[in-house]
Parts: sequence; structure tokens; C-alpha cells
Amino acid sequence: MKSLLANIRITVDEKVYLKDPESSKKGQQIIENSILLIDELGLEAFTFKKLAEKIGTTEATIYRYFESKHKLLVYLISWYWNWLEYRLVFATSNIASAEARLKIAIHILSGKVENDMDYAHINETVLQRIVVAESAKAYLTKEVDADNKDGFFLSYKRLCKRIAGIVQEINPDYKYPDSLVSTVAESAHYQVFFAKHLPSLTNISKAPTENQLEEFLTDLVFKAISK
Repeated sequence: MKSLLANIRITVDEKVYLKDPESSKKGQQIIENSILLIDELGLEAFTFKKLAEKIGTTEATIYRYFESKHKLLVYLISWYWNWLEYRLVFATSNIASAEARLKIAIHILSGKVENDMDYAHINETVLQRIVVAESAKAYLTKEVDADNKDGFFLSYKRLCKRIAGIVQEINPDYKYPDSLVSTVAESAHYQVFFAKHLPSLTNISKAPTENQLEEFLTDLVFKAISK
């Protein structure tokens, strides 16, 4: 199974980009260094000019792949959610118990990220920090309805639907599986952000114990869906 999944290419909806960055070394270089630079500067201070200087190319080259830094952010966030779904499918492929699969899903949403050498040009640990700090900016825009119509958020919605399906296996009568899963997915990032920057809003510590966030989210989910 692992060897099969290793050959799977994680893809992002083609409407997000002008040219698939995975189709060339230059495109992969753009992705690799945009992750590092957004993490360093934040999205507001990040520009294609700075990215071009970092990788020794021109802004025009970057614009051949992405029409804006917003589209680039959507690409990175979408890639991350697709990667989490890939991990979830692999981790639960031979697990019969829905309860066990749900715990695995919560672990993946909240757990520590380790770099996946199948995608050497993407630092998943750094990308997770971008998701924590910047992901809401992908959809909290005036263009969100048009972006949604174009399928920009399908990866996130598909992952949440997959996990909501497990919730429904456990308790078919539970009325709010989609709301619960999207709340947990968002909370996994907000709680980390709050712990680092707004600690009075969370009980998760800045340097959390190994399973602190996972324990909180698991308790929240299983109490909510208990019959």
C-alpha cells in the first residue's frame, strides 16, 4: 500500500494556477522558496519581487505560474489539505473500526507534522506553520464566492467530508457532522496560533505536551457524538 501511495501525485485544481508548478524544476523552486519566504515574512510583506530575488529569476517568470500571491497561497493551502487526505487514506486503509479511524483523523489534523521525503521540494513542517498563520486569508476575501465556484476549496471540503463520513458511521443520528469536522479542523490551527500569540484564549500551552491538542479535540468530538 505504501509503495502504491508513494506513486500518487498530489494535485491542486488547475484553476488556481496558470502553469502547473509541478511540471518543471523552476515551478518546484517557486513552491519550495515561497513556503520559506511566506513563513519568514508573512503574507502581507511577501511579494513576487522578493521571491524572484530569492531564487534568482524574474517576476515575469513567477507570473507565468500564478497570477497573484493570493492564488499562490490558495495553491499551498490546497496542497496541504490534499497531503493530509493522502496521509489519512494510507493510515486508515486497513482499519475496520470507525472509532479508531476517527481518532487517526483527529491525530492527523492536530498532530506533529514530519517532512515527507516523497515531496522533497516541499517542507511540510514549515507549510503547516503557514496554514496555522495564513490559511484563513485564503477564503476570508470579497471574492470567496467566486473562488468557491471555481473549486478553490475542494481539497479542504473533500477532507472534511471524508472525516464527517466516519462520524456518521459512528452515530448516524448526529445532526452536525460537517459542522463538527470543520470546527475541529479550524480549531486545530487556531489553538496553536492562540497558544503562541494569544495565550489567554486557550488552555493549550505554547510548548504543548506531546498529545495536548489531540487530547482536547478527541474529547470534544467523542463527547459531541456520543449516543
